[in-house]
Amino acid sequence: MGKRKKSSRKPQGPKKREPLPTVFTCLFCNHENAVTVKLDKKAGVGTLDCRVCGQKFQCGINYLSAAVDVYSEWVDAADAVAQENEEARPTLSGGRIQASAPRRPPNRQLVENEEDDRRYEGEGIVADDEDYD
Repeated sequence: MGKRKKSSRKPQGPKKREPLPTVFTCLFCNHENAVTVKLDKKAGVGTLDCRVCGQKFQCGINYLSAAVDVYSEWVDAADAVAQENEEARPTLSGGRIQASAPRRPPNRQLVENEEDDRRYEGEGIVADDEDYD
């Protein structure tokens, strides 16, 4: 089997590239085609805003940036804020809420004991840091 003759092939033109989108889905209100991105390359600023819920975002761009880049920066920034808020929340572990610091029972006075461990008046609950490891 041989190759086809070059004379039977027709010349192909350049491939047509689809333009990158400039309208996206909003992360907060989930409306499609609600977020528009505008690039000001002279000022080096990309602006994004949702016409439904009013969310706005602005970031720095360079001469290679496109609207997709501004949208992805917005997604990354929203994920980072959600991650920070999740780390600050107490988590459930074994049916108990684990907070960053142990909390005292309400309406109890902290009394120093002779053995240098702290006990609360009333029920004698030990609030020594060594017990919480």
